[in-house]
Amino acid sequence: MINLLLILIIILLFISTPIFVSLGLASFVSVVLLSETEPMILVQRMFAGLDQFALMALPFFILAANIMEGGGLSDRLLRWARALVGHLAGGVAMTTQVSSMFFGALSGSSPATVIAIGKIMYPELVRRKYDPAFAAGLLASAGSVSLIIPPSITLIVLASVITTVSVGELFTAGIGAGLIFGIAAVVYIYWYSKKHDMPRDKKASAQELLDATLKAFWALLIPVIILGGIYAGVFTPTEAAGISAVYALVVSAFIYREMSWKKFYQVCVDSAITSAQVLVLVASAQILGWLLTRSGVPQQIAGYVTEHVGSIVLFLLLINVALLIMGMFMEGVAAIIIVAPLIFPAAMNLGVDPIHLGIVMISNLAIGMYTPPFGINIFVTQTISKLNMLEMMPGLKRFLIVQFIALLIITYIPESALFLLHFFE
Repeated sequence: MINLLLILIIILLFISTPIFVSLGLASFVSVVLLSETEPMILVQRMFAGLDQFALMALPFFILAANIMEGGGLSDRLLRWARALVGHLAGGVAMTTQVSSMFFGALSGSSPATVIAIGKIMYPELVRRKYDPAFAAGLLASAGSVSLIIPPSITLIVLASVITTVSVGELFTAGIGAGLIFGIAAVVYIYWYSKKHDMPRDKKASAQELLDATLKAFWALLIPVIILGGIYAGVFTPTEAAGISAVYALVVSAFIYREMSWKKFYQVCVDSAITSAQVLVLVASAQILGWLLTRSGVPQQIAGYVTEHVGSIVLFLLLINVALLIMGMFMEGVAAIIIVAPLIFPAAMNLGVDPIHLGIVMISNLAIGMYTPPFGINIFVTQTISKLNMLEMMPGLKRFLIVQFIALLIITYIPESALFLLHFFE
């Protein structure tokens, strides 16, 4: 049955069938044809897969992200980042990177970050004589860090699929990994800008920096509220999601006054659609996971890895290669749902830290967000830059190399990502 199941999934994906249909339909057909299991059990497994407290955070974080995007928070973050680093070599490019990291910490969505920051910063980068390919590569890579920095939707899904992993601990480790990715990009931007003598802004005065900070204060406070509240024991990650949505609405509507009720209604509709798209994928993938587990596939893989791959270094290398390839063709949430149940038993047998493994997996998929040929950030960036993929390739290659180096650091120096987690212990 498993052979038929995998063949059907590959065929359906190859003919561009939506991923949730591919997983669900292949599972149902395999059970009906080659199993005595009642198909109704699969329906029950779909609902059971959604009946998880951690998944309640998803729609709230998505709603919060959409409110922030429409409520003026991204503009204020950009002005603050520019006042902070605009005077350095490559200041405009650094502003793009830094503001993308902060907006990612607000939205948890990679494509949303590319759109919100890119539509403002790409024209400015080109006006400042940056190579359009470099600017496009920067946007696509900077937005991908949203997969790693909390409140990442992918991190929440990973915690719901692998129930032994804490959302709060993943969030904390995600900050460390996100900083590694961000610092690597900033160092490269500085070197590139020095080499090409790129223009920079006049250094902001202390008063201008203070003004920009005060205007962005309410937006900058959101990550502090989310993570601070979780680790102070005031609320759970799921409750933090609801609080962030309410907080974003209050700030957008009553402090910045850029969120009308008409706009809020549209934001709610868009958020409901996005939430449904993610959750239906989670539900259909739960069937696949249940069938694989019931057939003993994860246990077989774990046994094979334990017998033939005795080195953690080699195991992590194989994981990186497999996920980088998968990330080229599949969105992060879908890849995590399919791969995580297969990888984790083998990793636990080898003694790999589950939080570290989760961050390594997410980091690979973050790179996959802008890896040709199907990285979604490439297509989102194309709508802003109007460049085709061949024109974007020189810029994409530069940032892929930089982020590969960051990935190796995170993979083989676990403390680089886990230092905050150990600090809070």
